Amino acid sequence: MCYGAEVGKIFVALRDNVIFLFTTVLLIDLGNILEQTGWVARGVIALLLLFSVISWGMILQKIGLFGRIRRESDQFLRIFRATRGVANPQALASAGSPFASVYAAGYRELQSQVGSGTGNPHPPKLKSLSAVTVNMQLASAEEVRRAEKGMSWLATTGSVSPFIGLFGTVLGIIDAFSGLGNAGSGSLRGVGPGISEALLTTAAGLFVAIPAVIFYNQFLQNIRNLAQRLDTFALEVAAQIEKTFN
Repeated sequence: MCYGAEVGKIFVALRDNVIFLFTTVLLIDLGNILEQTGWVARGVIALLLLFSVISWGMILQKIGLFGRIRRESDQFLRIFRATRGVANPQALASAGSPFASVYAAGYRELQSQVGSGTGNPHPPKLKSLSAVTVNMQLASAEEVRRAEKGMSWLATTGSVSPFIGLFGTVLGIIDAFSGLGNAGSGSLRGVGPGISEALLTTAAGLFVAIPAVIFYNQFLQNIRNLAQRLDTFALEVAAQIEKTFN
């Protein structure tokens, strides 16, 4: 056991050293390339950096949002199904859950139809179940729209960033060959820095776009799952109301 622990410590130390060396070399190389870039490339990189910062802020916000929705929704559904009836929304936990909002919308419409008769031994008949269902569907659509906020920015970042990087690449190559023609030198040493500067913007565009596309697809799937679960829950509540009041 002691031997295994020592091997584990050595492995962790080697991993940390490799990561440190890789990061140091990468930063040094990027620093040297950035020192040789022109104002066009720097402007493109600065624009892509702005896209990246906003996108990662949106990504982290969405990760926290969907995690909170998952926890609160599971808790609400567990309590709701254990109640086995049409209970007051205030008696249920996780009021911040989208399922709680959908249920509250249906319960308000139910109360407007039957009044305070929910506590009587023989509750009055329900006037319109479809009205209750429609109110829950409207609340469900509103919750889905709330979850979709910011998705357009991720979609825009994923589709536009590569073209912004390509724009910087084209201008950089044009500038490199223009300088090569003016200098009258045909060596790779003369055109190499300009081409590396141009390709840096393409790499930066892909670096910004790839995470945005990955998380956009993941969040889109989460939103679709949420919409489907909310629709199913609205039908479940409608069936429970119909069984209770009809």
